[in-house]
Amino acid sequence: MAVNNNASALLLSLSALCAGREVVISRGQAVEIGGGFRIPDVLGQSGARLVEVGTTNRTYARDYTAAMGEETAAILRVHASNFRIVGFTESPDLRDLARLAHERGALLLDDIGSGCLIDVRRFGLAYEPTVQDSIAAGADLTLFSGDKLLGGPQAGIIVGRAALIERLRRHPLARAVRMDKAGIAALHATLLHYLRGEALEKVPVWRMISTAIIEIERRARRWARAVGPPARVVDGRSMVGGGSLPEESLPTKLLAIPGEGAQVSQLALRLRTGQPALVARVEHDALLLDPRTVAPAEDRALLGALRAVVVAEGPKP
Repeated sequence: MAVNNNASALLLSLSALCAGREVVISRGQAVEIGGGFRIPDVLGQSGARLVEVGTTNRTYARDYTAAMGEETAAILRVHASNFRIVGFTESPDLRDLARLAHERGALLLDDIGSGCLIDVRRFGLAYEPTVQDSIAAGADLTLFSGDKLLGGPQAGIIVGRAALIERLRRHPLARAVRMDKAGIAALHATLLHYLRGEALEKVPVWRMISTAIIEIERRARRWARAVGPPARVVDGRSMVGGGSLPEESLPTKLLAIPGEGAQVSQLALRLRTGQPALVARVEHDALLLDPRTVAPAEDRALLGALRAVVVAEGPKP
């Protein structure tokens, strides 16, 4: 089932399945998501009662066991897809949570956030839970975004047991949070790329993640030749993004245009306000552009914008 965003997916699931009963969640997962919405507030709005267990950094299976009773409707696991707690941490395996929930007659709801369908470890990134992993581990419902790592329009997607999905479809709130026709069409088109095995080429976020460094360097050098001195190619990192893989980055090659601080900042401003708008970053008195973040079909427009500003009024060596 698809709704208008993942906050709606969580609100609908809790309202339809847990209203008037308890939902157990680790204290470290009672987080604030996009737009200032907080998990405890969503729980309260749904009519479910929040039961926090464990501590901010360490929660054990025994903490869930001790908190569950006749009023427990579900265990909720919320993946930290837009931040990271590191160091002295502990959390139960999702399979253990599923087994515990089902032994007590409760549901396991797994909010994995970013909607990852491809294992990012193959590209040298840290593990991110996939929808397939969640279902295989025993989640009754898995909730995730249609944008972020899935790469489609803003949406909230709920997958899992057919009987539960049917209860969500019949709930009065379902109509209030449904997607519009344009969003459904965009989501359908995005998912077809996965079914056809072409997501790495056709879905922009996966094209950017999977592009080989040798291809990025080839484009960066072509950009440098087109712009001319003082442009050069330097090593850099591409940040994947806090809404999907916080603190994760990939090696890249950057087009660097050096100059004095104020001059480079002014150059960046002119590029941002030009037509087409070109957003660069400024580091260590240099304007930086990352080919990983630009579709190859956009190279001509990018170089035209660069030449119009950099060649005419750009910084000198």
